Amino acid sequence: MFENKKILITGGTGSWGHELVKQLLCENPEEIRIFSRNESVQFMMKQEFDNHPKLHFIIGDIKEKETLMDACQNVDYLFHLAALKHVPICEHQPLEALKTNVIGTQNVIDAAIAQNVHKVVYISTDKASDPSNFYGLSKAMGEKLIIHANTLNTDTKFVCIRGGNVLGTNGSVIHVFKKQIRDKQTVGITDLKMTRFFLTVQEAIKLVFKATFESYGGEIFVMKMPACRIIDLADVIVELSQVENVKTEILGIRPGEKIHELLLSKYECTTTCIYDEEYYVILPSIHIDGLKEHYADCSPVDLDEYNSSIGLISKEEIKDMLSKGGLI
Repeated sequence: MFENKKILITGGTGSWGHELVKQLLCENPEEIRIFSRNESVQFMMKQEFDNHPKLHFIIGDIKEKETLMDACQNVDYLFHLAALKHVPICEHQPLEALKTNVIGTQNVIDAAIAQNVHKVVYISTDKASDPSNFYGLSKAMGEKLIIHANTLNTDTKFVCIRGGNVLGTNGSVIHVFKKQIRDKQTVGITDLKMTRFFLTVQEAIKLVFKATFESYGGEIFVMKMPACRIIDLADVIVELSQVENVKTEILGIRPGEKIHELLLSKYECTTTCIYDEEYYVILPSIHIDGLKEHYADCSPVDLDEYNSSIGLISKEEIKDMLSKGGLI
């Protein structure tokens, strides 16, 4: 699907962007444009990929529509990854989160339509489901804008992909635990009952490709993801570190945090169908021509909600997941 295509990735210098570029290059595209505002990281990424001739780096911010317009010229597929993503930062600077995650997303939509991009894929988060913090709220608003874009007079298709935490990404709890163990012989846990969805970045990108290929436009693809207790993950990291006498510190829940994350809220379950073994699909409340008919053969979900306390994996399964992700 990506052979001889031009692809733009906003926020392409992050962990998701690195893996996305790595897997896209195997698909023989004509060009991959990596759009981000961090010059230093762009330079390092360019070296990492040995100045690959198909990679073109563009310094820009999604808050600036004109820069996006130029970057979108002749693009076939646009992966929208750029966002402010840290919960505490978005809580303390909500206006900046609004500018990037909401207005920036609308700029992406406008630029894609103006330049006749074939399909836009928006990467969302479990925190957008029944949001309890500003980050989740801003990503939920981004989802709404992306879905609504399919009602506009355009041939560009827009789809959302919602997933939980991806292991090993920038700021991941894995790196936080490793640093705490190394520097302080301690791990900080917000709450012993806390659970989260996790997936390796390699598996996440494969699922992104699947949804890109198979989406109609106007739906939210929701990844089915394993979940674990954070304390179990911490115990595994401590065990693998082989550092003795590591203490556990209970920090308390930060503003806006949930004990269990949601990938499907109670309300969303009323319009969600089972796509296959890897995805649920949320159908929007607004009308999009042909969308409900496209999923007419899919069964509705039999869930009150889909949260991270369901189907928890064991410590051995956590080790296996870390091994597959190249994190141990």
